[in-house]
Amino acid sequence: PHSAKDGSFSSESNLPSPVKQEQAKAETLPDLNAEILYEDWDDIPPSSALEEISEEEAVQIIAEPLLPLQSSTLRDYVDHSETLAKLVHLGVDLSQVEKRQKAGQLLLTLDFEKDIRKILLFLKDVGVEDNQLGSFLTKNPYILAEDLEALETRVAYLKSKKFGKAEIAQMVSRAPYLLLFSVERLDNRLGFFKNELGLSVKKTKDLVIRLPRLLTGKLEPVKENLQVCQIELGFQPNEIQQIVYRTPKILTASKKKLKQTFDYLHNIMGIPHHMLTRFPQVFNSKLLRIKERHMFLMFLGRAQYDPAQPSYISLDQLVSLPDEVFCTEIAKASMQDFEKFLKTL
Repeated sequence: PHSAKDGSFSSESNLPSPVKQEQAKAETLPDLNAEILYEDWDDIPPSSALEEISEEEAVQIIAEPLLPLQSSTLRDYVDHSETLAKLVHLGVDLSQVEKRQKAGQLLLTLDFEKDIRKILLFLKDVGVEDNQLGSFLTKNPYILAEDLEALETRVAYLKSKKFGKAEIAQMVSRAPYLLLFSVERLDNRLGFFKNELGLSVKKTKDLVIRLPRLLTGKLEPVKENLQVCQIELGFQPNEIQQIVYRTPKILTASKKKLKQTFDYLHNIMGIPHHMLTRFPQVFNSKLLRIKERHMFLMFLGRAQYDPAQPSYISLDQLVSLPDEVFCTEIAKASMQDFEKFLKTL
């Protein structure tokens, strides 16, 4: 069909009239007998299914292995499926894929050239590295059944929100399910964090770039942690904003761990709220490490966390340094002294 002046499409054919006339004529094959047809096939007539064959010919017939009618593992299908074999070559762990609901059945229905190749090229164009494709598809095989146009629309949305190509690649790689969600969901989720935390557009983007699973996970745990921080731990809204922006993992942390860590830092070690706001990364540390190091410093008489006092030890130094550096530079003791102390606990 050719384009009309108003932009619509006309169903009228552009073929020349002689061609139309030829198409109108009924086409019939000449009545050829079997002997003439066989001449085109090197004079070898087709064999009949009922024709007897010799034992030697029968031995030479190689039967293809039968596809398993039912199996609990994808490994049984790899030798029969070019698609599965190529996915394994890419590094896909089928033993993990089959644990995901209906993922195994999905892979068995897909054709590598027709269905999968275009998705792989799309992921590479987004920025997923070749050596990451196997791991990516192991975690999210469902993307292979997604409509390519829908995937491209979601990437275009992220670009429209000023996410750079490298940032999108990082987000997709770290949160493999990200592109399964519609533009509407992504937009609503970005709006939630911006409004709930009172962040600027730029800080909201920075937040989800560093922890992209905030866009794919459930919101209930996030809302509960925000309430815990404000109601149970006693932080002010502006303090919560700073804590979350600096340490996004607090939004998805275990509520129990969050409360236990705060209780030890605030009520046992005497760290005030404003200091915890300055060093929120302490909430990501193991509570056992905090306890062991604090008790060792108490034993040495060096547990000083007030910046206004001499020999001040910041929370960052307390939890982030390796044991040897912590002992020599902070505790002013040897590693052997620290190990002996731990045995007394």
